Amino acid sequence: MAQKKYFAAKLKNYLREDKIQLWKPPYTDSNKEAGAELKDLARQYSARLKYNTNEIEALLEEIRCKTIERGTGNEAYKATGVATLEVALPPRMGKARKGVLETKLIITGKELRSQMAQAYGFEENCIKIIINKKQLELGKTLEEQGVTHNVKVMVLELKLSEEETRRKVREEEMQHEEETVKKKEMHRKMQRTKKGLEILAKRDDSLDSDTLPYLDIANQTGRKISIPQQAKKALLLAMGYHEKGRALLKIKEYAMALPFLLDADKHFCECGSDLLTTVDNYAVLQLDIVWCYFRLGQLDCLEDAEKKLLAAHDCFRKCYGENHERLVTIKGSFGREKALFLRLYLLQGISHYHNGREDEAAEYLQKAHSLFQELGIDPEKVNSLLLLGFSAQEARLGLRACDGNVDRAASLISNQREEKEQIRREERAKRRKRLEGINALKSMGYSERAAREALHQAKGNLELAVKVMLDNPQLLLPEDDSPLLGNPFQVPQESINQLVYMGFDAKAAEQALQVFKGNIQLAVQTLAHYGGSLPEDLQAPSESTSPSGESSSSQESSTGSAGTSGASADEDMESSQVMEDMEADALNEVLKDIPEHEEDYLDLTLEEEETVISEYLSYIQHLPTEPK
Repeated sequence: MAQKKYFAAKLKNYLREDKIQLWKPPYTDSNKEAGAELKDLARQYSARLKYNTNEIEALLEEIRCKTIERGTGNEAYKATGVATLEVALPPRMGKARKGVLETKLIITGKELRSQMAQAYGFEENCIKIIINKKQLELGKTLEEQGVTHNVKVMVLELKLSEEETRRKVREEEMQHEEETVKKKEMHRKMQRTKKGLEILAKRDDSLDSDTLPYLDIANQTGRKISIPQQAKKALLLAMGYHEKGRALLKIKEYAMALPFLLDADKHFCECGSDLLTTVDNYAVLQLDIVWCYFRLGQLDCLEDAEKKLLAAHDCFRKCYGENHERLVTIKGSFGREKALFLRLYLLQGISHYHNGREDEAAEYLQKAHSLFQELGIDPEKVNSLLLLGFSAQEARLGLRACDGNVDRAASLISNQREEKEQIRREERAKRRKRLEGINALKSMGYSERAAREALHQAKGNLELAVKVMLDNPQLLLPEDDSPLLGNPFQVPQESINQLVYMGFDAKAAEQALQVFKGNIQLAVQTLAHYGGSLPEDLQAPSESTSPSGESSSSQESSTGSAGTSGASADEDMESSQVMEDMEADALNEVLKDIPEHEEDYLDLTLEEEETVISEYLSYIQHLPTEPK
């Protein structure tokens, strides 16, 4: 397949250089059949390429037919508005992996998915469609999503393993049912992942991570990076989707991984170019996307593969320095990051080969091969470090960072462990201080939610946190409460008298105590802060408060509906528990894929890369020498 792509690319280059138009005479006759001159052209190019004439003729015929189909499709599109989509299907389709589908562009993504399923025999809910590096949105029309005539469409099948040949019809049916269940479960996992990431991205370090986990962003030394909240949310979502995609790449579930990687790419683009040049995550993501397309056998569906690889290279250069000097300054070496450059060079070599540029392909593939030889790890050295109590991952990363020196690797790993532990101690101390501040504010009558938010805004300063809450009185309200909602709190006269004794107006005192559900401390502090009256956003509409029959009627009504209210409360509690369980599932779906080691993305085993390097170097070595 790779060799066929190479020769097809070479032929297209020759046709462009020689200004030959295969869809016109003498290569195509009036009946759109191949002309006799096509054989002469095949012999000519076969001599230049030193390749089998029949194979070259078959490739030329394939190119000729495609150009005619495209021309016919263009005419039909202009006349009828029916667009032609070039469809790339999953590997299990074998030789029938390429197809075309004609459709109007005013239909929705859901309708297109239905057409795809019907045309190629898929289960509709178990396929995803990728167009222009984006997952097709089901609710929008194709036009709204930028789908055009002759666009390339990639179909992904959500399943865990390739279908195997069945001996009996019953076994086939049973396996099909199992596969369907698995596909649906994978779809549910994707939805849970998205929900979990949305929850985590909204949380910040004002929470106690021991009870409510949240994500944060750290630099290469493990210390937190302070960035604007909007950019931080986009970056957290991007990194979360990337980690989920990487977890699926590790188990070679490329069809499942790609939608997550593309979602990550979308959110990274919302972060701003300045941020993207300070972290290497974006560069690694570009490599992972191109690698995923390659392993799916659909690299030609990623028309900007070379652009993505160039973006990765530029990002590495800006993050690491022109000659890795920034990386060496921060981390002491760049041995671990060489694995990323190996994959970069390999993909660049593959891209050049598929585009018929054998000289450039050979150069980059040789670079990848040289790095692979450098990065080879002696198993005995890994065992030596394992005996010292280090993990296999620590051993691999340490040996690569220290050029295979066991003593230096052991020292480096030990120092890194100490640094991480020091950072953890500092974070625990910050958390203890934050909890002490929260408890101090709670003892003053403020709610935990308000205390956390105010301390976060005040960067831990207690006095400033109190001012933040008083300046933002909505923070003082019970969570999800509003002074405008019905059933006002029945204020004891004794509490009103206390505030009147302190010098506050009786009406203002009663109103403040109603808002704060009888909390005298909050009522006093707020009234004092606002000169004896409540701020407008805490004031409820004026209504009769006379203790007459109307109030009694209200109380009777409230009492009379107690049974109903009780049932509603039970339902609310049950619904709340269901929501909590769903959130917990969603969070677990995300957290289980976030690696403990911050350099997990550098720990490539390079087994796949080794095979691919050998495969493509073999293609290069067996290419015929083209006469000059």
